[in-house]
Amino acid sequence: MPIPADWPTTEAEALAEQERLRALVEPYGPGPAEGDLVAGVDVAYDDERDLVVAAAVLLDHTTLRVVEEATAVGRIAFPYIPGLLAFRELPAVLDALAALTRTPDLVVCDGYGLAHPRRLGLASHLGVLTGLRTYGVAKTPFTFTSTAPGPERGSWAPLMDVQAGESDGQGQGQGQGQGQGEGRAEEVVGRAVRTRTGVKPVFVSVGHRIGLDEATASTLHLARDYRQPETTRRADSLCRHALTDLQRATA
Repeated sequence: MPIPADWPTTEAEALAEQERLRALVEPYGPGPAEGDLVAGVDVAYDDERDLVVAAAVLLDHTTLRVVEEATAVGRIAFPYIPGLLAFRELPAVLDALAALTRTPDLVVCDGYGLAHPRRLGLASHLGVLTGLRTYGVAKTPFTFTSTAPGPERGSWAPLMDVQAGESDGQGQGQGQGQGQGEGRAEEVVGRAVRTRTGVKPVFVSVGHRIGLDEATASTLHLARDYRQPETTRRADSLCRHALTDLQRATA
């Protein structure tokens, strides 16, 4: 899974690449089958040394048993710009996935997919580049809004992008005011999902080649014991430990 040779280095190049790739996202598809392998990916940074450590943890989706782990270390490939974090993280993430000896049937990212201003968060970007099924599970809703889901595990509420749009002044469509010259268009970009009763939700969005219902069901299965999916928990722990080991070895 090589990095494209023309990896963007400026904000303008990155924005143009997002606009190009967003049309390739397939926001539908089946969920994982019995015995499928699911990878969790995450990154940790050493900004002082301009390093990023990525981890990929491969689990059996049915049993949640860890099958394989891999890490990769690289230079930070892009400056910190909100909405363009994938360009910082993907080179190392791709290296970590390539270090696995088996190809995952699904990848769960600690971040966003379609729940992104340009509908190309890390999960969608990764899916389009690799062809893998992907989705994102984030801890916060970014710039989007949702009502609180019910308090019980399994409850969910739509995550909405409310955008200002031009109306024709005729009040066509629900939610548009007559003669105001401006309406409000709403789009579902994900879900706030309660994975633990009485605990704040996580935010699930489609990445590539999987539907939102299927991504929600997978998240609930992977978050059997904790708020975060087991994929995220294990990848987060692995990359943090790998970064600590790297810092100690180079101190």
